[in-house]
Amino acid sequence: MVDLANKILSGTPIDLTMGYVNLIWQGDANSVCLRALQHCESPARIMNVTGTETYSVRDLARRMGALLGQEPIFTGQEAETALLSNASQCRELFGAPSVDLDEALRRTAGWLVAGGPILGKATHFETRSGKY
Repeated sequence: MVDLANKILSGTPIDLTMGYVNLIWQGDANSVCLRALQHCESPARIMNVTGTETYSVRDLARRMGALLGQEPIFTGQEAETALLSNASQCRELFGAPSVDLDEALRRTAGWLVAGGPILGKATHFETRSGKY
């Protein structure tokens, strides 16, 4: 969400080739990571920590742009495939995230408009090679 918002605010085109993503609010991801400690196993248990829903990058950018009062610029077209995560195991163990998409978008837009600090670590959601 921060990546999209930054691109919208800076007027940088958003590449739509990776047309779909899974999202989770960072606070929810942190909560899962801490609660997952009680489920550690050897060999390691692999778990995707993200939301279970799949979202259109185009739709997310439009919604974020509306909150920021700025129209997103797009480049490319959605590919037939996307690198998505199956977070069903995470959802079974820890339940649904506490922050839904609308609230996460509002919080992110509000934070950036207010000049809140960010880490500057892009997620590279648009990367299709798997190398970030």
